[in-house]
Amino acid sequence: MTLKFAVFGDSIAYGQGASATADTVAQRLSADLTAHDLPNEVRVFAVPGAQSRDLPAQVDRGLAWRPRLALIIIGANDLTRFVPPEQAAAQLAAAVRRLRAAGAEVVVAPAPDLSVVPWVPPQMRAVVRAGSRVLHDAQSRAVLAEGARVADFGMSSSAGFVVDPGLFSADRFHPSSAGYAVIAGALAGTVREAATAAR
Repeated sequence: MTLKFAVFGDSIAYGQGASATADTVAQRLSADLTAHDLPNEVRVFAVPGAQSRDLPAQVDRGLAWRPRLALIIIGANDLTRFVPPEQAAAQLAAAVRRLRAAGAEVVVAPAPDLSVVPWVPPQMRAVVRAGSRVLHDAQSRAVLAEGARVADFGMSSSAGFVVDPGLFSADRFHPSSAGYAVIAGALAGTVREAATAAR
C-alpha cells in the first residue's frame, strides 16, 4: 500500500530556499520513508508566508486527497507577526483535529527558535528565543491533546544554525539545502513512527 503523505504549513514546509526539489523537507522525508520500506506519495499543500490562521484552507485542499499521514510545520510567521501564542496554538489544534477525524496520523513541527536567524540583533536574541519558546510550548501542548506527535526541530536543532551560516539560504532567513537536511534529519524518526502507525 502506498501511503498518501500530505505536508502543510509555511515556507519551511514548502521548501523555500532549497536549491532543488529533492532537497526540501517533504522530498527528503518521503525518500527516508521509502528507504525504510514505507512506500509513499508526498504532496505539499504548504504556502510560503502562511500563519496558523491559514491552515483551514490548506487542510480543505489536503483532505480532498485523503492522506493517511500529515506533517504540519508552522509558527515562524505567527512569531514575526506577533500573533498571541494561545490563539495560534488553538488554530493549529483545530487543523490537527480535522486531520485526525479524517483518519490521518499527524506530526507537528512547532515554532522554530527564530533567535538563530542572522538578522536578529544580538541584543534581541534572548527576547526572541523566549518568545519562540512560549509559542513552541503552547503549540506542543495543544496538538498533543489532539492526538498528534510533536517532532522538534525548532528548539533542539537550532544550535547548528547558530554556528554554521551555510545552513541558511542567500536570504539569511530560510534554510539552504544543507539546512533542510538538518531539519529533515530531526523530523525523520517521528515521521517514520507515524507512517508505521498509519499503515
